[in-house]
Order: sequence, then structure tokens, then C-alpha cells
Amino acid sequence: MNNKFLELVEKTSLKADPPQFAVGDTVDVHTRILEGEDERIQIFTGTVISRSGSGTREMFSVRRIVSGEGVERKFPLHSPKIAKIEVKRSGTTRRAKLYYLRDRVGKSIKLRERKETGPKGAKGAKGAEAARA
Repeated sequence: MNNKFLELVEKTSLKADPPQFAVGDTVDVHTRILEGEDERIQIFTGTVISRSGSGTREMFSVRRIVSGEGVERKFPLHSPKIAKIEVKRSGTTRRAKLYYLRDRVGKSIKLRERKETGPKGAKGAKGAEAARA
């Protein structure tokens, strides 16, 4: 019975259309920062190394390298402080958590890019157009 009450309360604070991204994607996280009475947007760009939780408690971790040091930040997905999340590049992974990237240096940090698949059976641009028609 308590779970139903929690769901009703949490439903009000969920974002209407949360951004679609996966672990391994390179994202730009636009966060709202208050400085006195002024509000500005700060962008944190990096690779999503983990997602956890569900509902209003869903979090994701983003990692990037700044002047040779690894920097990780955890963001709540449904936070009002997050203005938007842009997916810059989709990386393919075979794991849910990419903590092994913490030990990597240089080009070995890069993940292979996920290839977008078209309609089934379509080969190339001409095949995709033929499948739509």
C-alpha cells in the first residue's frame, strides 16, 4: 500500500520525456548553475560509464579526461538542475558498467561507434529507399 503512495508522489517529479541514451554513449549534460541571482548553463561532456536506480532515483555517471586527470560526475536523471542531455556519439559495449575505463589511458579509452541499422533486409541507401516505398 505504501508503494502506491510513493508512486503517486514520485510521478509528479518525473520528467515527461527523459532522454534516451545508453552506457557507452558520449553525451553533453547541460546543467543549470545558480550564481547569486543569475542562472547559467554549464556543459559537462563525457562517456556514460554507468546507469543505476529507477524512477526518481535513477542516476548516471559520466567520465571525461581533463588535463590528464579523469573526472567523473554522477547526475540524477530526473533532476530539474539538468537542462538537457545531448547524445553526441553512440558507443557499443558488452557490459552494463564501464568501470574498466578508469584504468585506461590515451586512445584505448575510445569505444567503437554503434552502427545504426535500417529496415530489415535493406542494403545500402537504395535498399532503404526501396523498403520505404
